[in-house]
Amino acid sequence: MSSSTPAATPTPETHPLPGARRATFLRQLHQWHWISSALCLMAMLLFSVTGFTLNHASQIEAKPSVTRLKAALPAPLRGQLEAFAAEHPDAKLPLPAALADWAEGAFPVDVRGVRAEWSEEDAYVALPRPGGDAWLRIGVDGQAEYEKTDRGWISWLNDMHKGRNAGAVWSWFIDIFAIACLVFCITGFLILKYHAANRPSTWPVIGFGIVLPILLALLFVH
Repeated sequence: MSSSTPAATPTPETHPLPGARRATFLRQLHQWHWISSALCLMAMLLFSVTGFTLNHASQIEAKPSVTRLKAALPAPLRGQLEAFAAEHPDAKLPLPAALADWAEGAFPVDVRGVRAEWSEEDAYVALPRPGGDAWLRIGVDGQAEYEKTDRGWISWLNDMHKGRNAGAVWSWFIDIFAIACLVFCITGFLILKYHAANRPSTWPVIGFGIVLPILLALLFVH
């Protein structure tokens, strides 16, 4: 008598239920949403405040503080300056190392590597900064002048908001912050979409938030 082994019954493949996939995706959205909000928190508070101060810039009074300093260029450096100016008229080149060292000792400036506007009469170094302005002028006659204008901390914050004269690192920060804000907004929108079925007011509120600035721009901005 021959015995035969019954064929094994194939096990059906199991797939994640649609509800499980939805829950996993929603958890990922929530994770990206809170991470981006944590990264954006301080910067968003700063940019919100400075958005208000920029919108009311004409109503917020600022009293600029101006500092003016003068110094005489030593004779050996005067000859070097005169020769360099004669050799490079209408050029935009940094001050020679010896002149830059003297300027940093005579005035509260850091001019190493900063391009100066050269003429046969002088070298002019523009030193713009957030919340103010500054410049340094060294004449071939040996007279040097430095002026700094400080418009206060509100002006400083406003310029930081715009990235004005704040340097490359702050410019990179603004770019990264903008990307983080996009992630925050997109994930927030998708989370709202998933919960919209239980919150009937979701789409009307979203629509109002989209349409309102467009209407205001079309009707009141000329």
